[in-house]
Parts: sequence; C-alpha cells; structure tokens
Amino acid sequence: MELTPQSELAIRKTEKLPVAKLTAVQYVIAAILVVLAAGLWRLEVVGVDNFRALAEANRIRKVPVLAPRGRLFDREGRLLVDNYPSVSCFILREQVKDLEADMPLISAGLHMTPDQIHATLKRYESAPKYQPIPLKQDITPDEQAFIEAHRNELPELETLEEQRRLYPRDGFAAHLIGYVGEISEDDLNKPKYAFYQPGDVVGKSGVEATYDSLLRGVDGSRDVIVNSHGKEIGHLGQTLAQPGKDLRLTIDLDIQMAAEKAMEGKNGAVIAMDPHTGEILALVSRPTFDPNQFAVRLTKSYWNEILNNPDHPLLNKAIQAQLAPGSTFKIIMSYAGLQEGKAQLMHVPCNHGATFYGHYFSCDRNHGMVSIDNAIPYSCDTFYYTLADRLGIDTIARYASSVGLGQKTGIDLPDEASGIVPSTQWKLKNYHEKWYAGETISVGIGQGATTATPVQLARALSGIASGGVLRRPHLVSSDQVPPELQESIQENFPGSGEKTIPLTPENWEIITDAMYSVTSSPIGTAYAARLEGVDFAGKTGTADVVSGRQKGSTNKNTIPNAWFVGMTPRRNPDIVVAVLWEHGYWGNNSARLAAGIINTFVEKQRRRANNLKIAETPKPASAAPETPAAPPTGQPTAQATPPPVALKTENVPN
Repeated sequence: MELTPQSELAIRKTEKLPVAKLTAVQYVIAAILVVLAAGLWRLEVVGVDNFRALAEANRIRKVPVLAPRGRLFDREGRLLVDNYPSVSCFILREQVKDLEADMPLISAGLHMTPDQIHATLKRYESAPKYQPIPLKQDITPDEQAFIEAHRNELPELETLEEQRRLYPRDGFAAHLIGYVGEISEDDLNKPKYAFYQPGDVVGKSGVEATYDSLLRGVDGSRDVIVNSHGKEIGHLGQTLAQPGKDLRLTIDLDIQMAAEKAMEGKNGAVIAMDPHTGEILALVSRPTFDPNQFAVRLTKSYWNEILNNPDHPLLNKAIQAQLAPGSTFKIIMSYAGLQEGKAQLMHVPCNHGATFYGHYFSCDRNHGMVSIDNAIPYSCDTFYYTLADRLGIDTIARYASSVGLGQKTGIDLPDEASGIVPSTQWKLKNYHEKWYAGETISVGIGQGATTATPVQLARALSGIASGGVLRRPHLVSSDQVPPELQESIQENFPGSGEKTIPLTPENWEIITDAMYSVTSSPIGTAYAARLEGVDFAGKTGTADVVSGRQKGSTNKNTIPNAWFVGMTPRRNPDIVVAVLWEHGYWGNNSARLAAGIINTFVEKQRRRANNLKIAETPKPASAAPETPAAPPTGQPTAQATPPPVALKTENVPN
C-alpha cells in the first residue's frame, strides 16, 4: 500500500520529539554525571585519608596489653600479694562469619558447653562490635595449643597474655587484702567506674577495692599485622602498659601470722593496732575464704558453698560484726563515771547481784564491798549496774560516743559498720517509744541494745589508755598515697577519725592500773593469761547472746561470745589487740589468744632493741630496752616493758 504525501507528513509529525522533552532529558543526564563526578571526587580526593585508614584497619589489629596490678607488701617489705602470668581466650566478633557453625569445635577445644559460650556472648551483646569478648580466663596449655592449631578455621579466637593475682593460701589475711574480679554491670553504672569497660578487673573488697585506682595501672596496646584470616604476620609498634603502684601496708607479717594461728579453728576476729599512729598491725576474720577462687572465674559450687555457710565467710568481722561488747564496755563506763566524779566515790556491796526497778540483776560472784579500784579486775556487774543507774543513759551515750562507739572509725576498708549506742533519742527515733530507767542497767555491762565492732573497741580502749588520744585506724600510710587520693579516702570513709577526749591524769592512772590488775592480780578475770614480766593490761568481756547464760549448753548459738581487749604497756601502749571469739564462752579464753599475739610483738621488739644496742655499743644480751614514748603533758611516765616470758595457761573463769 502506497502512502500519500499527506499520510507520510502526518507520520513524521507524530514521531518527532518535542524540544522541551529533549531538553529535560539532557538536564537529567547532566545531573547524573555531576553526581557521579562528585562521588568520585569524594572517594578519590576528599575521603582518601579516611578510606586509607579503613583499609589499614583491615590488615592492622590493635591488641590490648593489660597492665600488671601493683603488688602488696607488709610494713617491712615482705611480699603478701604477687601476680603470675596467665593467658585468656577472647572472641573477635569482627572476624566471625558463622559462630553457630564453629560452636561445636570451640566448645570441645576450650572445654566449655555451648550454653556457657552463649551466656558470655549475651552478656556482652551491647558492647561495641570491635571490642574483644573475654571467653575463658586462665586457659590451659592444651587449650592454647588448640587455638594456635585452628587459626585458619577459627580466626575469631584470640589469646591475650595478662598478669593475674596470686594471693596467700588458706585465706591468709583475705579480709584485709580483699580480692579482685570482673567488673559487674551494676558497677559500670556507678560514677566511680565511669572510665571502666566491660571485662575490666577491679578490686572488689579490702585494700584491693579501696586502693584500686592505684593498684590497677594503665593498659597499653600493640599494633599487629594480620592476614585475611586474622592471623598475625607482623608487628608495627606498641604503647607500653604502666604497671600499677606497689603498696606497702601497715601490716606486720609476724603479728599477722600469730593472729591467724590464734584464730585457727574458731569463729570471730582479731585486730591489732599501733595506738600511737592508728596503723593496723594485723587483721583476721574467721571463717575465711580463698580469694584465689575469685581471681579467675568464680565457680558456682564455691559461690554456693560461701553463700550457704551460716558463719558468713565474706563478712569482715573485725569491722562489720556488731555485737554486744560485754564487760569490755566497763572501761568506758569507768571513764564516764570517773570524769563525772561519781565512780571514785562509790563503794557498792555485791551479793551475787542487786535489784533495780523491781527486777533482780545477777552477778557471777559474791564480790563483797567493791570500789572502782577492784571493780575492773573483778569485772563486778553489780558495781556497774549501780554506776549506770547513777549516770543515766544519756550520759553513758555521750561518753561512749566520744570514744567512737556508735559511729564508724574511718578505717580504709569498705563497708565498715557503725554499731549502736542507745539513748533516749535513739529509742524515740527507731522505736517511737520512751526510754525506761530499767533499760539502762543492762547497758552498764555492755549488754542490752549496745553493740560494737572489734575495731571500735580496740580504738576506744587504747585511746583511753593513751591518755585520751584516739587515732584513725588505717592499713596504708599516707606517704604511700597521692594527696588527692588521700583526701578522697577521707571523704569516702567517714568516721570519728583523729580526736582527743578529756581525761585527767588521776583518772587515767586509776583505769590503766586497774586494767593491769585484770591480768596481773589473782583477782583479775584474765590472770590465767598473764605474761610475767610484761606490762600487759586489758579487759575481758563475756557477752550473752540469748537471755540468760546457758551453762553447759551444747547448743553453740546459746554460748556467750568471748571478748578481750589487751595492750602493752598499760599506759601509752605500743600495741592493742582486740579479740572476738564467737561462742568462746568466758572472756579469759580470748585473753589467752591476745596474750600470745602480744607476746610475739614484745619478743620481736626485744630482739630488735638488743640488736640495735649491740650495733651501737656492746652490752649484755639482757640489757633493758628503751623506755616507751612519754605520755601526754601532766601524765605519769609509762613503765618500761620487761623481757617476756612463757605464757601462763591456768583456767580462771571470768
């Protein structure tokens, strides 16, 4: 069919593209070219440094170098806590393709169940993907060999060398040293741990926790070249780790060993302190725990064993056991009565007790006529019932508070307890009831609502024996700690701290001489623990744990707690030892334990003094030691401590 000229013209008009549409298409094409050119400029020019860094990251891995933790030494430089080399396994999530497929092999090689691996991954699922996840700590040599042999199949597994804590065996000094562990999620939310990361090892208790910022150091890193399988093929450089600071504690290893031996097989606590400085010479709490179990990965079985132990091994009883102080409180009562001008005028007949406010309060013995001079060595309850009634609860509370009871001492250990000093205001605040005069009678012998910790009693009684000077207990001397951290510790561990209480020289002599009679006189309750030739003083305490003493009872929970606070010399003592033997019955049982510890101290002082004298000027080996430091102004000079002799062990009841 032939087209007419008219038809051909119509077809041409139909096929011709409008100029406007053609122009639009051209602009679109130009815009696309501009975008492509801009993108090429960004890739080749603007972002060249960034993409070069990303490319480097594909072949360079930054491996952390963990700082070794600072070691702990005793006051004479003897090592207490060290570190040992260890290897841990980490998962590099950037290297993993299909972890589930690798799970059976990883599980078998690392001796872990798939559930354990999944639980670890879930714990760190919110952490950045570039952050290695600690999978297993302190791996064995055969587990290290497994990882090396499977580098190609398991590029996600990496090993890291680190230093781990090595603590003394058998829980030696565990409560004062503390332990370390992996930081918890709760800790990460606290301001104190703002700069810590998941997986970091931190101090959890004791000195490890208080001085963690000094002990932990600063981690370093090293840059390693890896291939496409994640295997190291070279090294580029490293940033050295800064080791943590070594700390010298105030602990004397010899005194600590004597205290540990004294508490072997018992429940309770011992704390020994230098009253001149507040330095802690020994601290023991029983039962104890093994901090080495916490240094790696705490097993569920060991944790359950600790939790289910009714004697609470994790409780630091030296600073946390809040118990009735028993007759050790009578020293504070004597201080209050003498300063108030009442005790020195009292002569109280004791006939196995006395009646107050219609209730009979018993005493262990018939002491006859008792005055302040023999009330302390007798430990006569009747005398102190009467004194408490004459002083009143608020006066007792005021003096007890002045020597630090009812408040923290400020010792540089976490979670110190404050104890209780009852008063009219205390009862109204806590029970919304008035205080009755009859309640004061039991407080006079350290019972009733009164509670104290061993460190409080050690500080209070040694402060009185030091003429009224009370020091802040501490385990690390200030010269070991930077000023800013020392200030922070003072703020974070509040307490009654350094203070001086009023005590006349006459009253000071009465109390300290009476405390000496406790151990040196046949009428004293701790005469069985005397150290012949040693100026050894103290006070026993037998504190009931139930209403009425259960004589001959086989039920441990009804047997009284045995307390003793002893010191040498009697005035301005060089050492004070507080012993709490839970359910140890009579206080003189604890007195024997304290006597052994003090005997260790005295013998050591004698050996040191004799060596010094021989070095300076040859003298007989039996030469007397130097006289102790002078007492406060206006107070008599303390007696020199004679050489020690064997400990006596007669059984004299409290």
